[in-house]
Amino acid sequence: MLNNYVLSWLVVWLAVIFVITGTFQIYGSVVEQNNSIQNNEVHQKVEKQNLEKQNEKNRDEKKQDEKSQNVKNQSEENQFEMTARENCLMEAISGTILLEKNSKEHVSIASVTKIMTLLLIYDALEKGIISKEDLVTTSSYAKSMGGSQVFLEEGEKQSVETMIKCIVIASGNDAAVAMAEHIAGSEQKFVELMNERCTKLEMNDTHFEDCTGLTDSDNHYSCARDVAVMSRELIVKYPDILKYSSIWMETIIHSTNKGDKEFVLTNTNKLLKGNESVLGLKTGSTSKAKYCVSVVAKQDNITLISVILGAKDYKVRFKEANELLKYGFANCSIYSDDSAKKVKCEVKGGLNSELLAERKDRFCYVFKDEKKIIEKKIKRDKEITAPVKKGQKVGKVEYYIEENKIGEVDLISCENVKKAHFVHVFYKIIQYIVAMM
Repeated sequence: MLNNYVLSWLVVWLAVIFVITGTFQIYGSVVEQNNSIQNNEVHQKVEKQNLEKQNEKNRDEKKQDEKSQNVKNQSEENQFEMTARENCLMEAISGTILLEKNSKEHVSIASVTKIMTLLLIYDALEKGIISKEDLVTTSSYAKSMGGSQVFLEEGEKQSVETMIKCIVIASGNDAAVAMAEHIAGSEQKFVELMNERCTKLEMNDTHFEDCTGLTDSDNHYSCARDVAVMSRELIVKYPDILKYSSIWMETIIHSTNKGDKEFVLTNTNKLLKGNESVLGLKTGSTSKAKYCVSVVAKQDNITLISVILGAKDYKVRFKEANELLKYGFANCSIYSDDSAKKVKCEVKGGLNSELLAERKDRFCYVFKDEKKIIEKKIKRDKEITAPVKKGQKVGKVEYYIEENKIGEVDLISCENVKKAHFVHVFYKIIQYIVAMM
């Protein structure tokens, strides 16, 4: 009797195992059939898109050939005579260097130092360490700063936002030191943070000893390329700074025990008055550094950073910075893949058989002369297996000029895909069977 009972249960379990095995086989066939249909549709669609792309490419190449007849080829080195000790022209979004001269020589950069000071101020704002409404108290040490200043009195309180204006518009040394003390407790501690930030940005030809650039120390130095790098970090990560750097004149109020007194901040960047594309940034001059400037300018979708170090006078500084900008806008163009289109990727073993993916980052490429055709290729990972997390890399987008790869961007999942278990598989099979009836 007992043996018959055990035998009956054994038969039942064998039947269950057979059903489960058959179920997975059926499901595999169903999935394979669906994937085959989907793949055929995808291939047909891709072939059609490739044909349209080739036709468009041929039309664009014809236009480029016609346009190239009107392009004047000019040597970068002989484009114009530059007399300043160093220069560097950078496209801001991609970080591409368009022109440079002696751009890695160690030189004094005077108040251009304050670009790093401003960068650390914005870092502190982003982290919530400070806010623009916070009041900053001027110490006796900050008040004692010479050079360009906004004449803050000891004990005077100004908001962080006002201090930012004082630094970027009027190059106030007193305001820069007051902010350094407010954030780090002392200028010395703040300078340590400045040098740490240089390391993170791989500014290997820069070292700071103060937050203003007043020092004549040989151990306080930078170069045109590094100035362009920190300028780019500031304006790309914190474009809010351009709202202040582009101000020509601004009035602040000194509130002290002596009462309230107006003080007018006037921008030290004279290119703001002569070039509508200029958004300002930072000037600097000392007897050792001579005349320096880092200028940001924008036309259409191109943003350029023009750096001049060691010019003989302020007129040369602005003239040569402007010449670099004119050259850049006249000779470079930018390709930017801003497409928000999502792509489908096949998923194995998931509740869903596919997922949507998108580019992780924006891709930009700068042409230094005539524009060429850029081809985009989507390459999905060979096998994407559930579970898949949102943001997980599932492929890449590669960019080519002819056969030369010029860059790539990761393709990441837009959604979570859970792993399918037997219950989900069985439910899908039932759905499929019902649909086939």
